[in-house]
Amino acid sequence: MNISQTKKAMVALVAALGLSGCGSMEIGDLNNPSLDDFRNNPTESGVNSAATGLIIGHRANVSPPNGYVAQLGVIGREAYVFDPADPRAIDEMLGPIMDPGGGAYGGNHWAAPYANIRNANTLLAALDRVGARPSDPEKEGIRGFAKTLMALDFLVIINTRDTNGAPIDVDRPLGQLAPIEGKEAVLNHILKLLDEGNSHLANAGGAFSFRLSTGFRGFETPAAFRKFNRAVRARASVYAGKHEEALAALSESFISANAPADEASKAATLASLSVGVYHVFRPSSGDTDNGLVSRNVYAHPSLEADAEKNGTEVADDRFKRKVAKLAEAATGGGGRLSTDLRFSLYPTADTSIPIIRNEELILLRAEANIGLRNFGPAAEDINYIRTRSGRLPEKALTEATIVDALLYERRYSLMFEGGHRWLDMRRFGRLDTLPRNLSPDFPPHPWFPIPVAEIDSRK
Repeated sequence: MNISQTKKAMVALVAALGLSGCGSMEIGDLNNPSLDDFRNNPTESGVNSAATGLIIGHRANVSPPNGYVAQLGVIGREAYVFDPADPRAIDEMLGPIMDPGGGAYGGNHWAAPYANIRNANTLLAALDRVGARPSDPEKEGIRGFAKTLMALDFLVIINTRDTNGAPIDVDRPLGQLAPIEGKEAVLNHILKLLDEGNSHLANAGGAFSFRLSTGFRGFETPAAFRKFNRAVRARASVYAGKHEEALAALSESFISANAPADEASKAATLASLSVGVYHVFRPSSGDTDNGLVSRNVYAHPSLEADAEKNGTEVADDRFKRKVAKLAEAATGGGGRLSTDLRFSLYPTADTSIPIIRNEELILLRAEANIGLRNFGPAAEDINYIRTRSGRLPEKALTEATIVDALLYERRYSLMFEGGHRWLDMRRFGRLDTLPRNLSPDFPPHPWFPIPVAEIDSRK
């Protein structure tokens, strides 16, 4: 992270500490303490508010039409963003190159997560100076929480940069730049943060000392939050190709696959699959809104074309629940693109966005078992999702067909939730099978470039 971004990170921490309220966050008024005061003379209320502020920081760039979900969705051919005021939403995301100098596009998903990581590091250092309150178990809870959020921020960075790599050791004085490490090193650092966080949480007592957002409902205690930590550990383990570790983490997560498949139980079954942790939005109370409700955001036509059908009618219930047909097609990209589909899974500005939920965990278990050649258990999980979420008949799966089946279920189960389609197709070496929308000469982007400011600072 370069000097300019480090300064921005410090400003962001001061802003987080000085918040007087943010929807359901309810952070107390700390009279806007300075960063030096927080570092040298941290208070109980200060560290608690800084912990809550990490939730806000991690959510910062998730939901805008040029944010994480939308941009990865466009590259992964889940979505179009037709913004007449900014053609880069199409021309850059689907075009030949991404501009590393544009912080809102090619250079995106870098400064914000690193700012939150710096904030977490500052918070962790403050815990060693704060005194008797919070109590030692409560401090352990903050440490476990902070390291889990740091891991999520590093995942945003390496998910977007992939083999370009990223700096890890960013907790350095101004002017000292951390080296850019390879993808494997970054993923291993994420796993280490999550394991350290899990150990802290095991010693955190019965309650957190700070307020979590309502998106953590059901995971508000250290013991319950550990299950969330293990869920994220499973995702990161699968991304790192460590399938045995993924299964071990899943066994300690909140995974559940025992809901019935009958139609009368559909609502309860879908609720079971939706159990998880979410980003929440409260625009009515002054908090930010879910920008994916924007009229400029559309669903990619391939979602309908590729969905399983009965005759000419889409049979997959996930498509029917999450996508709506428009009366008139929308166009963009200078008239080169069109779609008559819009997402319905985010109907209002306060609709939550999943961070991770049970449906993904079941599919992560299937993928881990495929990686270990345990095809029988993997097929059971894939068919569990097909029948419960897709309302589709079971499939007889073989070694030759099971990866295709997994990718199909992930595509429709995790549709437009967090860039999963792009990440999946890249992980399985299938990016080039995605449609080339603007031109047959423009393949899908494999990664975001490292921002030019970061590169220039190292010259």
